[in-house]
Amino acid sequence: MCFLETAANPFVTVLGDPATAPRRLNLAQSFNGLGAFIAAMFLSKLVLSGNDYTRESIPAGYPGGWEGFVQVETNAMKVPYLVLAVILILLAVVFLFSHLPKIKEGEQEEGSNTGEKLIDFSVLKRSHLRWGVIAQFFYNGGQTAINAMFLIYCCKYVGLTEGTATTYFGFYMLAFLLGRWIGTLLMVKFKPQHMLVLYALMNILLCGVIMAFGGMTGLYAMLGVSFFMSIMYPTQFSLALEGLGSKTKSGSAFLVMAIVGNVILPPLTGHLMDMNEQLYQLAYLVPLICFIFCAYYGWKGYKVIN
Repeated sequence: MCFLETAANPFVTVLGDPATAPRRLNLAQSFNGLGAFIAAMFLSKLVLSGNDYTRESIPAGYPGGWEGFVQVETNAMKVPYLVLAVILILLAVVFLFSHLPKIKEGEQEEGSNTGEKLIDFSVLKRSHLRWGVIAQFFYNGGQTAINAMFLIYCCKYVGLTEGTATTYFGFYMLAFLLGRWIGTLLMVKFKPQHMLVLYALMNILLCGVIMAFGGMTGLYAMLGVSFFMSIMYPTQFSLALEGLGSKTKSGSAFLVMAIVGNVILPPLTGHLMDMNEQLYQLAYLVPLICFIFCAYYGWKGYKVIN
């Protein structure tokens, strides 16, 4: 998937006017949100059993006890992953025989006559790309922290059943989908960087609401967070690639590598939630800080200086 994004995202940005690249990438990635909504709202019901057992509450006569329950739950994931594998193979075949136009990215950068490298570290000298990588690191980490903790938040701290929690997660992903579609339309009249600042500031405010109130109020605030997270990844991605010319693919690779934020920040958020279960909502300070970096990128970091 990293290889796919490294190739597909810059391809979308260079298919037309560079000024409208953020809008094109937001539109393309809105179908990501559509798939996420369908999976969260409907397909999750086919995979999850709906049993909210813990080690303490599992029935005494359950076959295999706790280990048996865990095995049953994980076995339910076999078919979905096999289906995904088949779909990805079919997509690979489609792209293998598709005649996509070749893009000469070097034409975008004046005076660029050097040969294209597989990975060109010199591209990191461009400050707007460097800040873009940092912003993507924090955005990805913050988004995944909220996504990964969503069902735990609903079931453990709000007291919802698994089925109800997955329904709310469906609404959460629907908000994400609507945010991308509406954001794409608004970019016809508003500059992407200005929208990035506004959306990031809204998420800082909403994370503050989660920290202050928790419970159902925090859950509703998360739906708002999902809406305003929607445009951040593709907008930051396209702004960071502006004017890179022949180094666009290298810049794209570094931006995709920033997904490593998913490895670091969600576990930190979960650890903070476990440290004090009475004040679990304070863990959302982590995504709040992440959105501060996104706001800075839309304010100053995106500017092409060198």
